[in-house]
Amino acid sequence: MTAATFESLGLAPALAHACKEVGYLAPSAIQVEAIPPLLRGQDLLGLAPTGSGKTAAFVLPLLQRLAEGRQRAFRRVRVLVLVPTRELATQVGEVFRRLGGASAHPPRVSILHGGVSVNPQMMALRGGADIVVATPGRLLDLMERNALRLDIVEALVLDEADRLLDLGFAAERERVLAALPAQRQNLLFSATFPAEVQALADALLRDAVRVEAATQARSEPQITQRVIAVDAPRRTELLRHLVEEGKWPRVLVFVATRHATEHVAAKLRARGVQAAALHGELSQGGRTDVLRGFKEGAWTVLVTTDLAGRGIDIAGLDVVVNYDLPRSADDYVHRIGRTGRAGAAGLAISFTSAATEPHLRLIEKRNGLALPREQVPGFEPVETEAPPRADAGTGGIKGRRPSKKDKLRAAAAKGAPP
Repeated sequence: MTAATFESLGLAPALAHACKEVGYLAPSAIQVEAIPPLLRGQDLLGLAPTGSGKTAAFVLPLLQRLAEGRQRAFRRVRVLVLVPTRELATQVGEVFRRLGGASAHPPRVSILHGGVSVNPQMMALRGGADIVVATPGRLLDLMERNALRLDIVEALVLDEADRLLDLGFAAERERVLAALPAQRQNLLFSATFPAEVQALADALLRDAVRVEAATQARSEPQITQRVIAVDAPRRTELLRHLVEEGKWPRVLVFVATRHATEHVAAKLRARGVQAAALHGELSQGGRTDVLRGFKEGAWTVLVTTDLAGRGIDIAGLDVVVNYDLPRSADDYVHRIGRTGRAGAAGLAISFTSAATEPHLRLIEKRNGLALPREQVPGFEPVETEAPPRADAGTGGIKGRRPSKKDKLRAAAAKGAPP
C-alpha cells in the first residue's frame, strides 16, 4: 500500500511544501484520518495520543479553507479555536502562523489569553482577524469590549475538548456558543474523552466523523512506564537520587498543588539540583520565563501542577515524574504524554505508597495497564498500610468516592439537575 502524502490527502502544494519546511515529512495517523473529512467540511471528533500531530490535523485543512475563500471582515472571525490554557493558546496560534506563512496571503492570527494586559490584544484586533485562538475567559472579555464579533465564524475548534466540555468551563462555553452562527463546522480534538462528557459532545456535533488514531505509541509504547514504591516523606530525596544517577538533563515533575511546586523545587535547590516551580498563580510573564528557562536548559527539573499536563510541547523531554498521582486516569495519559512525543522514546515514572496504591490500581484499570512495582535500594518503603485518611498525601484523588465536582459532571451528563 502506497504511503500517504500531504498532497494525496488533498492539501494544496503550498501547504504540503510548508509542512516539509517545518519538519513534517509525512502525515501522522491522525492527520491521515482527519484531514480529508475536514477538507469536505464535516464535523469531526478526533481522538489521538498526545504528541501525535493533532494540532496540524486541524490547522492544515482550516488554512486551506481560508485560502480558498479569503475575505476578511472588520473585526469578524472566520475560524475560532478554544483552548483551556494560556500556554496551549500560544502553541496552537504559532502553528497557524508557521504553516500559514507559506500562503500568498498569510491569514491574520490573533492569540488571546489572560495573564497579560488586554489592551495590546484589543489593538491587534482592530484590523480584523481570520483566526482567533483563545481561552474562553479572555475571549468573552474582548467580546464585551466590542473588540470582535463571532457571527460569521465558519469553523469552531475545541482543542483539549474534554477539558472545555467539563462543567468548570460550562458558563463561559455556553456564552461563546450563543454568539456563534448556527451553521458552522465543529471540530473536537483530544487525547482522552471521558464518557461523562459524551452527551455534551453529541449535542454540539452534527453528523460527525469519529476518528481514533491508534498510533504505534498505543500498540508498541515508546514511553517506558515505571512505578517506584516509596514512602511519601522520602519522595524528594528519591527524586534527587534518580535525577543524578540517570544524568537526566530535563525532568518534568507533576505535583498536586501550587504549594507543593514551590516546596519541592526549593528542597531540590537546597540539595544542589537546579529546579523551578510552574503554577497558575505565577504572572504570565513569570510562567513564560520559567518555561523558556526549562526549554533552554537553565533548569534541570521543572515542578508543576496539571497546568503543564496539556498544551506544553517541550522537544526532547526525556523524563516525566508523577511525584503525586493525578486525580483522574485521563490526566495520567496527558501527563506522561509530555514525553515520548512524535514517536521519540520517553520515560514516565510514578511514585506510589501505601496511601496511594489503591488509586494507582484504579488508574491502571481505566487505562488498561498492569505496571510492576519497583523499589530503589536505600529507599525501600517502611509503611505497609494506608494512613486513616484515604487521600493523605495525594492532593485529593478520584476513585474512592465522588467529589462534589464529580456529582455535578454526572448530573450534567444525564441531563438532570444537580
